[in-house]
Amino acid sequence: MSGGVVIVGAGLAGGNAAVTLRESGYRERIVLVGDEPGIPFGRPPLSKTYLRGEEGLTDWLVKPAPWYAERGIERLFATAIAVDLSAREVRLTAAAPLPFDRLLIATGGRNRHLPSPGADLAGVLSLRTVGDCDAIKNAARPGQRAVVVGMGFIGSEVAASLRQLGVEVTAVCTGSGPLVSVLGPEVAEVMAGVHRDYGVQLLVDDRAEAFIGDGRVEAVLTSRGARLECDFAVVGAGIEPAVDMLKGSGIAIDNGVIVDARCRTNVEGVFAAGDVANHEHPVFGRVRVEHYNNAERQGRAAARSMLGSGDTYADVHTFWSDQYEHKIEYVGHARRWDQFVVRGTIEQRSFLGFYVEGGHIRAVLGFNRGGDPELDADGDLAAAKLLIHDGKRIAAHVLEDENAPIAELANA
Repeated sequence: MSGGVVIVGAGLAGGNAAVTLRESGYRERIVLVGDEPGIPFGRPPLSKTYLRGEEGLTDWLVKPAPWYAERGIERLFATAIAVDLSAREVRLTAAAPLPFDRLLIATGGRNRHLPSPGADLAGVLSLRTVGDCDAIKNAARPGQRAVVVGMGFIGSEVAASLRQLGVEVTAVCTGSGPLVSVLGPEVAEVMAGVHRDYGVQLLVDDRAEAFIGDGRVEAVLTSRGARLECDFAVVGAGIEPAVDMLKGSGIAIDNGVIVDARCRTNVEGVFAAGDVANHEHPVFGRVRVEHYNNAERQGRAAARSMLGSGDTYADVHTFWSDQYEHKIEYVGHARRWDQFVVRGTIEQRSFLGFYVEGGHIRAVLGFNRGGDPELDADGDLAAAKLLIHDGKRIAAHVLEDENAPIAELANA
């Protein structure tokens, strides 16, 4: 019997890969291995609408449960612990090894665990799974006091949702403001102002040193000497790629699984996609991206590559974040830049921000403007994707000029 395709990781990337394989006519065995119960879905509502009780997860499913069974896609609830390349099999806990002809690693990431004393106390929560979210929902009663540790995207969105649920929130961030390491100091200052406007007590340039309590967290101590009384805490310290099962396997790992522009690892027949994939991008170089849109699209791209497609994965990465009534849209990928050029008004919280390195636009952020780059084909951010892809050099004074349409710059 053919081993077919084994997909380790039943999240968004793995689910989209399985669907794409079947929809592309692949008829051999597909096994989707996941260490969380349930079926593949998108996680964005866990920090927003699902957390606030405004919607369920049905609209975020890759496919409904019957779809997989009807098409012969096996779903296995198990944890992969090793890959044996000589035997071409994946070893699992509490299950027989799975043989494979082709293997997709879509294990995503796992939450970083703070080494702080007391981090394992009851009431110190984190967010990754539906179960994690339900635990936060159960704690988030109006008038309760929460400390949010870390103000990246998850921390910032959770802090906003908790305030909207009537929870008193104190947030601790290591940098000068929320999202500073990703979006820069100008946007961090805007976000700090937004959260403070909604009553978040924000402690910047600080960190959680210890969690204090008798069996359950009662306070958080910070490195600058603050004692923050709380009923629960939510830690958003980021994620690290889930690659433990690959150590010693011969599959190259370095800040994730190393893959080329076709999602291929250094081992024939082994691929990776999603949060775990450190991929070679034709515009941005080698990057690992932890966002919904990338997991969805790269999962599909990996499936096509497994079927022999020679196409490179060249998506100009995009993501979004909703916090209170504010919408952040982002296209591109920038981890360093030498200019941040603004079109619009930062003070009025409506602007486009261009991240420019060496004269090239690496990313564009829309804060309450620019349109959804995926849904609004005529919007500024959709046009900005072309500017980034083509590597055009545009003078700063032109980028600032409201009378210079982005679409015209992109098509010039």
